[in-house]
Amino acid sequence: LRRFDLDASIIFSDILVIPQALGLTVEMHAGVGPVLPQPINTPEDLKRLTPDGALSRLTYVGDAITMMRHKLEGRVPLIGFTGAPWTLMGYMIEGGGSKTMSKAKAWLADHPEDTRLFLNLLTDAIVDYLEMQVKAGAQMLQVFESSAEHLTKEEFLIWAVPYLRRIRDELVDRLTKKAVPLVPITLFAKGAGHSLKEQSELGYDVIGLDWTVDPVEARAQVGPNITLQGNLDPQDMYRDADELRTLTTEMVHK
Repeated sequence: LRRFDLDASIIFSDILVIPQALGLTVEMHAGVGPVLPQPINTPEDLKRLTPDGALSRLTYVGDAITMMRHKLEGRVPLIGFTGAPWTLMGYMIEGGGSKTMSKAKAWLADHPEDTRLFLNLLTDAIVDYLEMQVKAGAQMLQVFESSAEHLTKEEFLIWAVPYLRRIRDELVDRLTKKAVPLVPITLFAKGAGHSLKEQSELGYDVIGLDWTVDPVEARAQVGPNITLQGNLDPQDMYRDADELRTLTTEMVHK
């Protein structure tokens, strides 16, 4: 923000801080990215997770948010974020990123009840985590279901949507009961353009679009009362400044 005139700031902590807080080891390997050397291979492995006290192992994120709010001095809003349940489950089973999420998808068919248990456990941790971020000073939140692209529409509606709904509803309920001011929440489900209408019914204030979605069609599906965010192709960031400015302006006008 000292170098660029940006509209907002974001606390960037890897989405895998939640699996780490639940007891899994997360390592960063050069040229590979995050690796979980002891993934969740079987339902029996769920017993290794330690949800009790997980939030206390994430307080450093809240401390960073509070510190940044003071440093920003009100110049721009501060955004907090989290990975969503299906995405986190995928990383925890695959042991890192995956182009197919084949092991995680096998769980959906082979262990449906344990999958629900797993996703609910993650949802509980996520709601705690987001509540802590708001109390620490986050002025907006984003929920990243970045592995939604690996699910069919039917799978997305079964294995992602109920937990995304729980996150929003339970967070709003908690904050309201504790008289904590609500903040806008963005949902970004990468590759789930097939379910924009269903996403719009979950109560989120903003729906993020990836670059494969026509924003005009998206607006028709979600209606006039939800903000759309995106959907510039990340590859366009390599274009020269004038061309990038033109593409961004066209995107907003759509």
